[in-house]
Amino acid sequence: MLEIGSTIPAFSVEDQDGKVVTRETLLGHKTVIYFYPKDSTPGCTAEACDIRDNYHRFISSGYQVYGVSKDSKASHIRFRETHQLPFPLLSDPTTQMLQAFGAWGEKKMCGKTCVGTLRTTFVVDEKGIVTDIITKVDTKNHSAQILGV
Repeated sequence: MLEIGSTIPAFSVEDQDGKVVTRETLLGHKTVIYFYPKDSTPGCTAEACDIRDNYHRFISSGYQVYGVSKDSKASHIRFRETHQLPFPLLSDPTTQMLQAFGAWGEKKMCGKTCVGTLRTTFVVDEKGIVTDIITKVDTKNHSAQILGV
C-alpha cells in the first residue's frame, strides 16, 4: 500500500465514458481517489451517495473526486445514472490501478478469506503526493472523514 508522502504510481484506466485517466491527468489538482468493491451494493452505494451529497464541499475545497472499482464502464454508467453521481467512476477490470495503489489484496468476507478490493481512499495534492489515506471507511459518513468536518 502507498504511504503518506509517497507519489502516486503510474496508471492508465478509463472512466465510464471511455475517457483515459492517468497519473498525469491528476497532476495540478487536489484529488480524492476512493477505491470501492462493487457498484450498486449497499455499502458502496452509501459511500457514493454520501460523497454526492457533499460534492459541493469537495469542489469548494478545491478537490476533484474519482471513484474506482473493477466494474465495467457499462456498470459505472448505470450506477452513476441511478444515483446521479456528479463525479467520474474509473473502470479497472485488470486491477492494475488497484494493485498499484495497494487497494487490492486479501480480505475477510462472511468469515472467509478472499482476494478483492480493499475499500481505501487516498487524498492527493497537486504534485501527486499522497497527503492522507483512509482505510477504515465509514461508508455513510465518508465525506466527513475525508474533509475532516
